[in-house]
Amino acid sequence: MIAHLRGKLIHKEPGQAIVEAAGVGYDVVISVPTFTALPSVGAETSLHIHTQVSEDQIALFGFLDREEKRLFERLITVSGVGPKLAIKILSGLSPERTVQAIRAQDHAQLTRIPGVGKKLAERLVVELKDKLEDFAVAPTPSAVAGPAVDDVLSALTNLGYQRPAAEKAIEQSVAKEKALAGDFDGLFRAALKIIR
Repeated sequence: MIAHLRGKLIHKEPGQAIVEAAGVGYDVVISVPTFTALPSVGAETSLHIHTQVSEDQIALFGFLDREEKRLFERLITVSGVGPKLAIKILSGLSPERTVQAIRAQDHAQLTRIPGVGKKLAERLVVELKDKLEDFAVAPTPSAVAGPAVDDVLSALTNLGYQRPAAEKAIEQSVAKEKALAGDFDGLFRAALKIIR
């Protein structure tokens, strides 16, 4: 199996790269982020490769970033997600945002990707949410902070609201009225109105 490919980039376009190594041109399916990060044609490049063997073909899927390859390999374990759809998902959202959307059960974010409907978004969340712990995701810093903010966030998540929605409601409440940042009761009521 081919796991890594280094050679001269002889062609690139969104979705495809051809890398010449030892006189052989390898046709590699790539995501949009990989395409944009590739060097110019004629330069040397190296790609992490996932080799997919089926009855009628051998297909190579290439990634500049090892994390993107790992996420691709997790995505194709989901029933209904083939390699081409996994590439589409990674082209629609960065690996970090894909992981965040699955962890946060953000179906709306996932269904914005062409080819991902409501049912598939739900399946991605159900089948992967516990399998992505080893992916590092940069925490999104909250624009507002303080003990009251932390307590309201905790209270809202304990009530069953998703953390990103709760953070957004708190930020919107404080944006309307700055004094709420230090007032648990007022902030809790204001955020609850927005989140409902």
